[in-house]
Amino acid sequence: MQLKKLLPIVAAAALLPSLGLAQDEALSADRVNSEMVFIMNTLLFLMGGFLVFFMAAGFTMLEAGLVRSKNATMQLVKNVALFSLATIAYFVVGFNLMYPGDGWIIEGWMGGFSMTELEPVGVGYDDLVDVSYASVGSDFIFQLMFCAATASIVSGAVAERIKLWPFLAFVVILTGIIYPIQASWSWGGGFLSEAGFSDFAGSSIVHGAGGWAALAGVLILGSRTGKYGKDGRVTVMPGSNLPLATLGMFILWLGWFGFNGGSQLAMGTVSDIADVSRIFANTNTAAAGGAIAALILTQVLYKKVDLTMVLNGALAGLVSITAEPLAPGLGLATLIGAVGGVIVVFTVPMLDKMKIDDVVGAIPVHLFAGIWGTLAVVLSNSDASIGAQIYGIVAIGAFMFVVSGIFWFILKAVMGIRVSDEDQITGLDTSELGMEAYPEFSNR
Repeated sequence: MQLKKLLPIVAAAALLPSLGLAQDEALSADRVNSEMVFIMNTLLFLMGGFLVFFMAAGFTMLEAGLVRSKNATMQLVKNVALFSLATIAYFVVGFNLMYPGDGWIIEGWMGGFSMTELEPVGVGYDDLVDVSYASVGSDFIFQLMFCAATASIVSGAVAERIKLWPFLAFVVILTGIIYPIQASWSWGGGFLSEAGFSDFAGSSIVHGAGGWAALAGVLILGSRTGKYGKDGRVTVMPGSNLPLATLGMFILWLGWFGFNGGSQLAMGTVSDIADVSRIFANTNTAAAGGAIAALILTQVLYKKVDLTMVLNGALAGLVSITAEPLAPGLGLATLIGAVGGVIVVFTVPMLDKMKIDDVVGAIPVHLFAGIWGTLAVVLSNSDASIGAQIYGIVAIGAFMFVVSGIFWFILKAVMGIRVSDEDQITGLDTSELGMEAYPEFSNR
């Protein structure tokens, strides 16, 4: 009897080491899984980040191709400088202003002011603040690219008549303060997020924001000398290099896979990576829809295809799908992009009739198509409401337009933002920079 009583105890004692080992193996497996999620998410941010960085080259080439040759170098300088300044402004104040966490100055409205800090060199698993997300460095790099893109939108709209240094001063204000504040309202957990506003990758938060800032700048800056006659005549000022502009469009199209795909913000599970691939497919077909719509519509309206409209049609398709690139099927994504292309074809001449001079079509592409894309979220996302979408569009638009306008007015009063008529005729490359993009073609 004693032996029978002792057998279960002996057996349990024998099993204890194996049970402990199994528990250790389970804990080890959980840790490995957490580490892989962290690694894959960080990798997504880094890959998405360098794709969106390449969009800076796309904006630069598009703008340099759509301005006249005497202003091409100025666009190149502006885009290199604006990205560099955005980098500094965003790490010094913008990133933590946009993602304040618990550090709101005004809860849901205004984040805190502090510099970005990365993890220590060689940080270990146990020292990570959030092992379920990604590294601070990768998150910062990814979000910086969106911030800089907002400034690039403004650059094209105000081209060919703005002074360099006032423009760069505005870039610092835009990327360091204005954009991060409004982006915090949605992506930083602010009041728009609480209200149910949905903008997956930034049709309004990035593109619409840049479009509103550009519109304020264009209205205060005025049109190019000779663009509009007193009789209502519009003088066409064709771009200098359409192959370069086309290359820029394709670079932007490529970068948009990172822009939208990276905004999934996760790549550590089967469902996440499948969703990323779905976003890629929808992003691509929306661009195609926008380009085809502009291609056909310009043929119908003008009896000839307009390449610049086709380029901007593709970009408008991309902007349109950015607010919700995951939920639609390929057919709906194509339709959403096509509507964006139609919007561009009708709104570019509309702005000319209103004597609003947007050199590259940035306002139709980023603002008008951005509004459409934000509203179109309700077509496929059952959690979105038209009321919340309109609320977000109005809040972002009012803030970006008014605050940008205030700073444009201040810069106009303090520094002056517009070059003289004589300098415009000569070209900003010579008058502002003293060098030309195509010196061998100059008249001497």
